[in-house]
Amino acid sequence: MLKSLQIRNYVLIDSLDVTFPEGLVIITGQTGAGKSILLGALSLLLGSKADSSVIGTRGDNCVVEALFEVSKSDEVVRNLLIDNDLDDGSGEILARRVVSASGRSRSFINDSPVNIQILQAVCSRLVDIHSQHQTLLLTDKSFQLSMLDHLAGNGALLDKCASSFKRLKALEREREEVSGKVSRLAEERDYIQSRLKRLEEAGLVEGEMESLEEEQSKLANAESIKENLSGAESLLDTSPLKEARKLFEKIGGYLPEVAALGERLESARIELNDILDEVSAINSRTEISGSRLEAVEERMSYLYDLMKRYSASSISDLISMRDNMSVSLADSEELEARLESLSSDIETEKKLYTEICSSLHASRDSAKTRLAESVLESLRSLELDRSVFNVELEDSAPGVTGTDSVRFLFSASGSNPTDVAKCASGGELSRLMLSLKALMARFVSMPTLIFDEIDSGVSGSVADKMGKMICSMGRDMQVFAITHLPQVAAKGDAHYLVEKSFEGDGAVTSIRPVEGDERIMEIARMLSGSHVTPAAIENAKSLLSD
Repeated sequence: MLKSLQIRNYVLIDSLDVTFPEGLVIITGQTGAGKSILLGALSLLLGSKADSSVIGTRGDNCVVEALFEVSKSDEVVRNLLIDNDLDDGSGEILARRVVSASGRSRSFINDSPVNIQILQAVCSRLVDIHSQHQTLLLTDKSFQLSMLDHLAGNGALLDKCASSFKRLKALEREREEVSGKVSRLAEERDYIQSRLKRLEEAGLVEGEMESLEEEQSKLANAESIKENLSGAESLLDTSPLKEARKLFEKIGGYLPEVAALGERLESARIELNDILDEVSAINSRTEISGSRLEAVEERMSYLYDLMKRYSASSISDLISMRDNMSVSLADSEELEARLESLSSDIETEKKLYTEICSSLHASRDSAKTRLAESVLESLRSLELDRSVFNVELEDSAPGVTGTDSVRFLFSASGSNPTDVAKCASGGELSRLMLSLKALMARFVSMPTLIFDEIDSGVSGSVADKMGKMICSMGRDMQVFAITHLPQVAAKGDAHYLVEKSFEGDGAVTSIRPVEGDERIMEIARMLSGSHVTPAAIENAKSLLSD
């Protein structure tokens, strides 16, 4: 329920701070007093478009803030808060929207900033403003279907249907995407395979070109290499170090320092012998082979040709291309397998969706008579004694709600019922819409309802009966009724008066509760106009005592 409402600097509302009780709350006021302004401010919390024109003259921004009491059993609201990392408020939700002079707005829930979509999602679960123009919903097929589903208790089936339909559409989109990829790869398969075959036959090895270039350099200079290696062998093999070592040994007994030099010469001789052995080994491995040089250069030429053909700068690039082509062909096979799997999944999901739609249709078909009879009972209690109201099911395109659409057929005279959009007057539509809302209030956990002159177009005993119907809804939930009819206003548990006053050069709208004699006088004013007569006062007392 809406516990309190604070408005600052919104159009003609300078500052307003009002609390509301449970039950049926009546709001009245003279035409032009500002009731629509009050609703406009509250609509900001429901996500209505805001611009700088709503800002009053007392500041650079306007603020609308509402405190709601929420049942802890309302899982939908609780999950909305949890999903958006918002404090659940321990059973209370404080919603606020601030509009700045630039036309931009900021939104808050329990003092945490949120985007407008989240504010709208939460507040639309807390309050429902029903204006006299909302009777247009009666011609809305989705509204008509939702009414029937609510009465039939199709909530769980609708969840399954929506989930199945979304899965089906997701599978169909994926199949279309995979099918497109398969088609494109099929067109390129032969080309890719021929290129891949050439690269695979090349027997590419990482670093091969560098090895070939090194070997080619050796083979091309093999004669010079061997000649120089052989010369080095000859020089090292005739080393005089061994003879010098013997001479040092002869005089080592006389000169100790010469003995030390002899040991150093021996170490040098051993190192030179090691070098000689390595030079000899290298010389023996070095071959002068024209055929091998030709083979190496031919391989290098082949690899260079491949690199040019495939616009590659290295063997690594060619290997990467080869691997990518191989993966691409493997992907094609995987995609074809996925396409086959998707087709099977789609058929399975279609079968499940069809079964759910069939169950929904059966449930709706069973409930449509109950809906028609319940609405008809309310209509006749509102003095549409000869009215006829029928509910028809029709086939529709598959969607999240199944494959049914609904038509509400109505006739006030009792003959030839036709679509409600074509046959009902304003007063009849008001009574029909109220009957539907009253029916919903019996079996649906509804938010606070605000009726904005739903009684437009009716008067007298009909207005009295509409007031009683709205009053009965107020026993189970909080209902606001903005009305010009005294028969409705007298039914409320609480009565608030919207007034306009003038301060300086401007007008200010305010709202305050009225009770006792002041409430009698307000209802008497509604009965007789600006000149309140004694008869109107007595009539007002009578209405309030009923």
